[in-house]
Amino acid sequence: MELVYFVLAAYGLTQILVYSSIFNKVRPSKEWLHGFGELFHCPMCMGFWVGVLLWGINCETELFNFEYNAANPFILGWLSSGTSYIFNMVFGDCGIKIEKLESKGCCPVELNQGDEK
Repeated sequence: MELVYFVLAAYGLTQILVYSSIFNKVRPSKEWLHGFGELFHCPMCMGFWVGVLLWGINCETELFNFEYNAANPFILGWLSSGTSYIFNMVFGDCGIKIEKLESKGCCPVELNQGDEK
């Protein structure tokens, strides 16, 4: 159950940091520091650092408890990055994202009302 709490906390914090309007004034542009600002606009990138942060403060919570060693910050960072990205691709502001793929490519085309599935 600890892993579920970790993943949900990581996803929530990543969403807030990447998309929340309260951070619009302090979130750097994508071009900041020769492209380093992209980190603050990418749920996969930010998700990694959120996972490392949560590992670093896990002694302060009873929701999850991971051992402090050299491997865990990387493993939890990767887990947080992957799950934050997957959840971001599946869930949007209006619920589950439903997209139709073009027959010849894999470019998603969003369905409008009245479109056939």
